[in-house]
Amino acid sequence: MSPEATEEEITNVLVQVALAESRVIVVHINILWGLKVFDIAKRLGMMGSGYVWLATTFLSGILEMNTPFPPELTNNIQGVITFRVYTPDSELKRRFASKWKNLTQGETANGPLGLSALGLYAYDTVFALAHALGAFFKQGKRITFSRDPKLSLPQGDHLRLDTLNIFNEGNFLRQNIYEVNMTGVTGTFRYTSDRDLVNPSYEIINVVGTGFRRIGYWSNYSGLSVDPPEALSPKPVNNSSRAGKTLLPVIWPGDTTQKPRGWVFPNSGRLLKIGVPISVSYHEFVSQVPGTDTFEGFCIEVFLAAVNLLPYAVPYKFIPFGDDRSNPSATELVRLITTGEFDGAVGDITITTERTKMVDFTQPYIESGLVVVAPVKKSDSSAWAFLAPFTPMMWAVTAIFFLFVGAVVWILEHRVNDEFRGPPKQQIVTTLWFSFSTMFFSHRENTVSTLGRFVLIIWLFVVLIVNSSYTASLTSILTVQQLSSPIKGIESLVNGKDPIGYTEGSFAKNYLIQEIGINESRLVALNTPEEAANALKKGPHNGGICAYIDERAYMELFLSSRCDFTIIGQEFTRDGWGFAFPRDSPLAIDLSTAILEMAENGDLQKIHDKWLLRSACLSQGTKLEVERLNLKSFWGLYLICGFACFLALFIYLIQMLRQYSKHSSEEIHPAAQSSSSGSSRLRSFLSFVDEKEETVKHRSKRRQMEMNSCRNGVVGSSISFSSNKDYARSSPYKSDGGGDA
Repeated sequence: MSPEATEEEITNVLVQVALAESRVIVVHINILWGLKVFDIAKRLGMMGSGYVWLATTFLSGILEMNTPFPPELTNNIQGVITFRVYTPDSELKRRFASKWKNLTQGETANGPLGLSALGLYAYDTVFALAHALGAFFKQGKRITFSRDPKLSLPQGDHLRLDTLNIFNEGNFLRQNIYEVNMTGVTGTFRYTSDRDLVNPSYEIINVVGTGFRRIGYWSNYSGLSVDPPEALSPKPVNNSSRAGKTLLPVIWPGDTTQKPRGWVFPNSGRLLKIGVPISVSYHEFVSQVPGTDTFEGFCIEVFLAAVNLLPYAVPYKFIPFGDDRSNPSATELVRLITTGEFDGAVGDITITTERTKMVDFTQPYIESGLVVVAPVKKSDSSAWAFLAPFTPMMWAVTAIFFLFVGAVVWILEHRVNDEFRGPPKQQIVTTLWFSFSTMFFSHRENTVSTLGRFVLIIWLFVVLIVNSSYTASLTSILTVQQLSSPIKGIESLVNGKDPIGYTEGSFAKNYLIQEIGINESRLVALNTPEEAANALKKGPHNGGICAYIDERAYMELFLSSRCDFTIIGQEFTRDGWGFAFPRDSPLAIDLSTAILEMAENGDLQKIHDKWLLRSACLSQGTKLEVERLNLKSFWGLYLICGFACFLALFIYLIQMLRQYSKHSSEEIHPAAQSSSSGSSRLRSFLSFVDEKEETVKHRSKRRQMEMNSCRNGVVGSSISFSSNKDYARSSPYKSDGGGDA
């Protein structure tokens, strides 16, 4: 507005503001006309809820100089936020304020004239100029003027610029002003090297009731804060501690503490141009009703439902994007939002990293990652289906362990258990029967040794796990229709050389090339589901493709009527679809909230079922060929079992060696034992191990008794001989050598 705007001009400007989008209004105007602007805004209904008014320091100056402020004027500025140059409290400031009050007593009807921060700075400015002049004269400088020939103008000019003179020493005085360093009523008064006042700061004022309240401070050093700048200046800035409380609560226009939205859709009659990608496939998501400007589909209905949940009206118009001959590029549509050709985009638009760098997306309203679709064939069960759950290596290792565990148990039980003794043929049959009967937990032979029971417990646990896995896998093979495919997932495609199909306009092409590393020459663009189905049926060797890659949302519709194909593996991206809007658009946030609300109350699922729910022929009762159980899944169990067997055999060997050493020492003379050969000792040890433990113990006990009896007989003979000799020596009858004594 012009410096002396009329009421009509002010009204016209405010009406234009009211018709615009923004509800945040910054007022910077001549102090004489400032209150007039708020008076007219009040009459136009622009001081109610939803508006944000920010006024520069002119308003704080009016409020301070007219304290107390008339109530009829404060009603027009309720909730306005203004700024006041901050001056810290000091004794010098209080004395000056007291003198000013006495000096201006009776100047106004309401009392003394108010003192504003601008007045305090004016006072300090005079003192600063006085300091600068004092320094100027102490330097020996004088005030002199001279004429400037450039200001000589032709005669007849009424400005008479030729009468102006130049202050010759002006640069010196200006330099002295910048070098002033004093303490005034506003605090420290000096300039920085950039010729700005040091530590500029402001108070943030909220007009409430018949006065105003301070809601915080701002300074270059601390930013927004509820603490005064001098309290923060000696401390390091800690933004995290002030993040939650940068300002006190604000009373906004309309007497509300709820933060205003700050914008509305303009009432200028302009409609938002919403671009809608029109593809030649999958019309269930987005399609244009032939001959009309109406659009329908899953994406369109989700958008309409979300817009209806917004607390304000959104004027918009759908504009088709595409040529009806091929699928348009969603990335190009998003780029046109940045150029202003479109105000948004609604449709099956995937949220990718590249696109989020250009626009803002709403919350995803459907999850849809890339998947691999390939032809499959049914795998019928054969007469040898019972062998399918395990790989040949798994079968071989399992059989070996059955024999190995049976042999270990036989070794541990042979000396103490009669059921594991007998003729060799009987022992072999018993061992084999025991080994394989543990598969069904139907073994009849009891284990009596501690080591045998230890090994058997661990083996039965292994058998339980193997049996359960075999049963589950065999059940799946025989009861669920199996499908087989040479393609196992995205990994097998990376290592192959066959062509791969993708939907034209999809981001899948760039992803496969840049992220997966597939050569571009292998990629085949397809427009319609029919083209994709035909290419898959032909196969890579007949001019077709080996696999078709697209988003899961599309593939669920694609497979609903095509039973010869299925999804192979898992999704290898985690993407979703969203609505696109320009950067910082409030619509992106508000529609995201509406989409979340629809997801919580079930409306989003109802729309999904209405448009996308199909009875896919491969969705139930079928699955890809079951992976056969291999040794890798069970090697830990077999390792534990094998270790337990070897540990038991080692302990058993130690026990046998100790028993044999004791047995041999009792039965064989040491001299004979040392002279016997190693082979004879080995045969003796094996013969000892083969004997029943009770027999060995009985023989050892009997030998011990015989040895004791022999010792007793020798001792008795010695005693008898000694007694007879003593008797002869003491008898009076002596033998003459020829007859009895």
